Amino acid sequence: MPIPEPLSHTDLYNRCDPESLSFKSTKELDEAITVSGQDRAHEAIRFGVGMKHQGFNIFALGPAGTGKQTALENYLEQKATDEPVPLDWCYVYNFADMRRPMAISLPAGDACGFRDAMEQLLEGLLTVVPGAFSSEEYQEQEKNIKEEFAERQASEIEKLEKIASEKNIALIRTPSGFAFAPVKKGEVVNAEEFMRLKSAEKEAIEKEIGTLKESMQSIMKQIPKWQRETRKKLNELNRQVAAFAVKPLFSELKNTYKDHKAIAGYLDDVEKDAVEHFGQFLEKDHDKQQTPISPLQGKETDSRRFNPYRVNVVIDNCKTQGAPVIYEDKPSIQNLVGDIEHLAQMGTLVTDFTLIKAGALHKANGGYLILNARRLMMEPLAYEALKKAIRTRQIRIESLAQLYGMASTLSLDPEPIPLDTKIILLGERRLYYLLSAHDPDFNELFKVAADFDDDMERDHDAHLFYAAFISSIIRQEKLRHMDASAVARVIEYGSRLSGDSSKLSTHIQSITDLVNESGYYADENNNDLITHGDVQQAIDARRYRAGRVPEKIEDAILQNTILIDTESEKVGQINGLSVYTLGNQSFGKPSRITTRIKMGKGEVVDIEREVDMGGPLHSKGVLILNGFLGGRFGQDQPLSLSATLVFEQSYGEVDGDSASSAELYALLSAISARPVKQCFAVTGSVNQYGGVQAIGGVNEKIEGFFDLCLKRGLTGKQGVLIPASNTRNLMLREDVRDAVRENRFFIYPVNHVDEGIEILTGIPAGRKQDDGSYPDDSINGLAVRTLKAMAEKQKKQKENSNTDNENT
Repeated sequence: MPIPEPLSHTDLYNRCDPESLSFKSTKELDEAITVSGQDRAHEAIRFGVGMKHQGFNIFALGPAGTGKQTALENYLEQKATDEPVPLDWCYVYNFADMRRPMAISLPAGDACGFRDAMEQLLEGLLTVVPGAFSSEEYQEQEKNIKEEFAERQASEIEKLEKIASEKNIALIRTPSGFAFAPVKKGEVVNAEEFMRLKSAEKEAIEKEIGTLKESMQSIMKQIPKWQRETRKKLNELNRQVAAFAVKPLFSELKNTYKDHKAIAGYLDDVEKDAVEHFGQFLEKDHDKQQTPISPLQGKETDSRRFNPYRVNVVIDNCKTQGAPVIYEDKPSIQNLVGDIEHLAQMGTLVTDFTLIKAGALHKANGGYLILNARRLMMEPLAYEALKKAIRTRQIRIESLAQLYGMASTLSLDPEPIPLDTKIILLGERRLYYLLSAHDPDFNELFKVAADFDDDMERDHDAHLFYAAFISSIIRQEKLRHMDASAVARVIEYGSRLSGDSSKLSTHIQSITDLVNESGYYADENNNDLITHGDVQQAIDARRYRAGRVPEKIEDAILQNTILIDTESEKVGQINGLSVYTLGNQSFGKPSRITTRIKMGKGEVVDIEREVDMGGPLHSKGVLILNGFLGGRFGQDQPLSLSATLVFEQSYGEVDGDSASSAELYALLSAISARPVKQCFAVTGSVNQYGGVQAIGGVNEKIEGFFDLCLKRGLTGKQGVLIPASNTRNLMLREDVRDAVRENRFFIYPVNHVDEGIEILTGIPAGRKQDDGSYPDDSINGLAVRTLKAMAEKQKKQKENSNTDNENT
């Protein structure tokens, strides 16, 4: 099998030619921006927004920073402009059940007018009612009723007094009531004189007095009845006066809202209550100490006693244009469905309907609500409250204390408001799939998945999108504009970020950060425009800031603390390549992989796995090596060897199968007893047929080994073997490309292990001949010879062992 040619420096980077861009600087570009490369997600959003049936809410899934929120807000704001403005909503006092405030809807912008009208009504009542009850006409009628009672009482007593006088008995008024005493010659008889009277005369007088007392008692019994009749007349007078006084105020208001059934009914209740409780409008001195400060207060006449006549506007859409688009950054249950606040009064907490506060669902009602799914899940009870609202199509405000069962006292239970809102959740793919798998309600309530891709195809249109996006960032952040070469460098960075030279990353946040950082260096360099050099300086500065750990590892290798050979040749030893990710930065470093063989039963032992330091993917890769060796060398005879594999000086978990090709090369070297050139490093997974398969982080791996070789000095022999299928992923640094162009460093694209082993050892792998054998001087031939020798030796030992057993 012919070995592949090393890659040219032109294969290592997909350059963006500034001349291909149709502008000289971003000044020439329109600042308007659309998120490109997300056609699938855009179609899902369009479909989800257009579907008005229940459950067709949207979950926008994808990595953070890919522009999910930007795309949604841009689309929704454009669409919402042409949609009707939703209704206003307010809460009013329920005179039938004060615990259940009534919700009333009005056309957009009318709720505040209704609230102001009720405030004016209250002011009118506080003026008109006292005026009516202080009028001369009322005072005269009240006086007449009271005088009628007094005259009636006096008349009856006067009659009794006349009867007593005819019988020579006087009616005497005392502080404790009335008393009767005999009269003689016009003067009241005192006790001594009375005692000197004859017994018959005394008995006659006492009898008359007893009769008069009974008559007086009869009159006294009638007085409460007369008082009740008087109070009834006074109350009727008061109602008539109050009704007459307030009727003009209510008539005007009722006429305004005569077509609104709910408000008309509410005004009837208010008028009835105002007439029945007119006395509250007559009280001049309010107990301010018992009146808590209310957000609705602000005038001297205000008091909580008048709250039943007020209106709590929870949603006011007077300034809203089109349907609302709301993003709730903290989706707690109170912020979602609203809250009932409390005030401290006399050592206790009190509340009423004026302290009901709207939530995001109220604000987005009739429009669109965007929520971060992860933050939603972190808020207690919030996700369940949201599902309940979607399922029941209504917003029910409940006290958090009631939900937790922490309060046994009575609280408000406001009337639910109908819900007509499209809910959009933003989250990562893992969260979406977890909810889909484990929450039975999720798929019924969020039927539309808008899947945002991590990257997009790199073509001329994509280049223009990047340029337009950069222009919008510059205008938004008020930075210096970029010239075409700087834009081209950002495009190249986007391609490196995507991990594919034919694609561009859609991670908008990373591009935004790079533009801002480049602007910083342009300011430092006093450039009129952000140039290619400023962008490159920002990229290099990022790598430097994140370079402490890679530098420490590299120093340990240079000082031979970590043993990595880049010059000699060794049997059963090879340089593998690994990628480490710390934060949002990744870097590659070489790792020494060694293998030893001995006679055995054809097994390859993964030392990492034996000590529980190997992950499942790495263990799978090792088992694949067993399959390859058995398929290639175990067809005619069983494998009679046992091999051990290990990552030397590894002190943490090893996972992934990207080192399986390197491990196979080390095994083939050990079995054939031919050394591997240590000037090479290898990456790539392998299948059971020896095919080398693509891996991730190829750029970081190459650059990691290159940096080590550069520090030790490039000899013109060092290089890296990568899977041929990873060639399209190459977007290497300029210094690596320069070294390749000058033939000081080589990168070989390998399709099969037979190609790789020849590059590493300088000996052909050897093709299987017609008789099933391999050429004697090939790697495969040498391996077969070693395995046969082991098998014969093992067979001879077994025979000798059997002979010894027979002799015994």
